[in-house]
Amino acid sequence: MNRERPKIAIIDPNTLSVLGLKAILQNVMPIMTVDTFGSFSELQANKPEQYFHYFVAMNVVLQNRTFFQANRRKTIVLTLSLDSASQLNEFHSLCINVPEKELIRSLLAIQQHGHPQGKNMPELPQALQQKILTDREIEVMSLIVQGYINKEIADRLNIGLATVVTHRKNIMDKLGMKSVSALTIYAVMHGYVDINKI
Repeated sequence: MNRERPKIAIIDPNTLSVLGLKAILQNVMPIMTVDTFGSFSELQANKPEQYFHYFVAMNVVLQNRTFFQANRRKTIVLTLSLDSASQLNEFHSLCINVPEKELIRSLLAIQQHGHPQGKNMPELPQALQQKILTDREIEVMSLIVQGYINKEIADRLNIGLATVVTHRKNIMDKLGMKSVSALTIYAVMHGYVDINKI
C-alpha cells in the first residue's frame, strides 16, 4: 500500500451516488485517492488489497460477504436507512439517504473514530498544515459552521454586519471553498470546531 497517497474504494452500481460520495470524500480526506467501481468484479480486477477503506453498497456486501467479512475493519456499508435493524451489525454503516450536512457529519465521525488525532493516517501536505486564517477569521468560521447567521455572528463577536460579510468572503477566498459544507469539513478536520457542535 502506498503510504504517501492512501486509497479508498467506492463500490456501488449507482453512478450518481458514487460520484457524489467521491466528491465529498475528497473534501473530507484530501490526502486520499478515491477510486470508484460499479461492481465487485471491477474491484477484484484492480488489486483490492491496496485500499485503505471500502465504501460499499449493501447489496454488494451481501453478495460478496466472505471478502468483506475478512476485511470488515476496512469496510463501511452504504445504507439507505438510519434504522439499525436494517443495517449489518458487524460492519460500520453510513446512511447516504440524508441531507448533505448530516452525511458530512457522519463521515467526519467515522474518520475521527477510526483515526483519532490522525492515527494511522499520513501527514497532511505542508500547504494544508499552515495556518491560513487570522484568529478573527477562525472565530467567524467557527460560528458559521455551527449554524449562526451573519447578524448573530456580528452580535456575538461585537463587530459590524459588514465586517462579518467581509470576513466570510475572505475565509472562502483564502481556503478556495464555495460551500458551508466544505468549510465545515475544514473546520472539523483542523480542530477549530467540535463535531458535536455542528
